[in-house]
Amino acid sequence: MGALHEGHASLLRRARRVAGRDGKVVVSIFVNPTQFGPKEDFTKYPRPLAADLALCRKLGVDVVFHPPPPEMYPAGFSTLVDETDISKGLCGASRPGHFSGVCTVVLKLFSILQPHFAVFGLKDFQQCRVIARMVRDLNLPVRLVFHATVREADGLAMSSRNAFLNPEERAEAPVMRRALVAARDAFRGGQVKSARLRAIVEKSIGAARLARVDYVHVVDGATLAPILSAKRGDTIAAAVFFGPTRLIDNIQLS
Repeated sequence: MGALHEGHASLLRRARRVAGRDGKVVVSIFVNPTQFGPKEDFTKYPRPLAADLALCRKLGVDVVFHPPPPEMYPAGFSTLVDETDISKGLCGASRPGHFSGVCTVVLKLFSILQPHFAVFGLKDFQQCRVIARMVRDLNLPVRLVFHATVREADGLAMSSRNAFLNPEERAEAPVMRRALVAARDAFRGGQVKSARLRAIVEKSIGAARLARVDYVHVVDGATLAPILSAKRGDTIAAAVFFGPTRLIDNIQLS
């Protein structure tokens, strides 16, 4: 959705490696209105297009697709795509309608651009799973490439929304990563009860004065269904507010 940072840059480099010398790398930059709720930050979402284009040029992107919203959603638009299983929990529960907007715009982008490969970042873990399910269920002729989360030096997952944090909130935000790592360490030490792993994360985040937990869940790594006992390959996912800014992160249990 634009406001490109080093996390996006890593996706562009990965795309270039996937495309090879003869392939073309296309970047879509589109702040998608259908995936925002009525009280969310659509109007405030950063749109530094000149800086985004400069980064794309620097990294050898061949095409930037930047349509105006009326071109993507003309008057009378009435067709939505809705994945109804793995989108129900986590961010789907906190943001009703969000993944319908995501699926709709991604399917439209796939239809318009017709890529052979599409690269997505695993910070948006649930989004990756939802898109993979849509591609499978609708027999879309695109291969998905998922890229590891890129982090700041203090562990905070890179996100365009990090720009909304004030200095105090930014100083506290890395607690998310520390909390998730602590739970993973407990799992490696033999703790498999999901309730105990969640409690570790919530207690650690709760010590941060400006943090407010939206959710912490331990889910099956493939289906995203909540589980009572964790195993290798499952995921702990969290969403936390720092002031009005909502950040997400996750960690795989290994």
